[in-house]
Amino acid sequence: MVGNALRKFGPFYLMLLPGVVYFIVFRYFPMYGMIIAFKDFAIMEGIMGSDWANPWFKHFQTFYNSPYFEQLLTNTLLISLYKLVWGTVPPILLALLLNECRVKWLKSIVQTLTYMPHFLSWVIIFGILLALLSQNGGLVNRWIVDAGGESIPFLTSTDYFRSILVGSEVWQNLGWGAIIYLAAIAGIDPTLYEAARVDGASRLRMIWHITLPGIRSVIVLLFILKLGHLMDAGFDQIYILYNIQVYPVADILDTWVYRTGLQQLNFSLASAVGLFKSLIGMALVLLANNIAKRWGEGIW
Repeated sequence: MVGNALRKFGPFYLMLLPGVVYFIVFRYFPMYGMIIAFKDFAIMEGIMGSDWANPWFKHFQTFYNSPYFEQLLTNTLLISLYKLVWGTVPPILLALLLNECRVKWLKSIVQTLTYMPHFLSWVIIFGILLALLSQNGGLVNRWIVDAGGESIPFLTSTDYFRSILVGSEVWQNLGWGAIIYLAAIAGIDPTLYEAARVDGASRLRMIWHITLPGIRSVIVLLFILKLGHLMDAGFDQIYILYNIQVYPVADILDTWVYRTGLQQLNFSLASAVGLFKSLIGMALVLLANNIAKRWGEGIW
């Protein structure tokens, strides 16, 4: 039985092998390091040679008792929720607009321009934001001053920084998300649209009753996957863009772990916080999937 399957599907298993090896080596095998969270890890002693923490939740307690715990958790959840909400709807709207566009050259230009930012690193995006929003010499502030107003410290103000984080994230991923939804739209049976036209349905009606229901499974899938990263909030972006003046609204779990856990070589504390985040992310994915299954759209 197994031999027949290997002969019949051997090339496909061979194509699958590199991906399986990647996940085993870089995703599953590193889980062995989670025990560092329950040890007083010393580099020279290694993982197995280091003593167990006493009590076993010592590093979790250290993190919980930190004076910054509530602020870090609040910032992480708020920034992630803002990105989740504002980052879900715009790509869907853009995909619907591109799908309805009948001018091919315009569609290609818009799709290319919105997709290009996905390939820019946050270092480059920070340079763009600095050129636009810097209090001294930024293009936007020059316009404000020329109009008779006062320059605004966009990048160092707690009132604007979260909006800049969310806005730049949406801008970077807008085109990428739209491509995924466009691919899903392309898989909808075209005869459904033909039947709707015969019945006299308008474009808006066809979008509402055919297109959106047709890509509902993809929307739910991406939403569940994003929900699993709710505790991340985007370390690369925030670490590059933030500064000490916006710590009260921008300092998240990952940036605090980097400063407190990794720069001070407290690997046990860093692992404890990482495990804490992973457990919450897993719980959110399981919860979201169970809710989605009631609509018939669960991942498994």
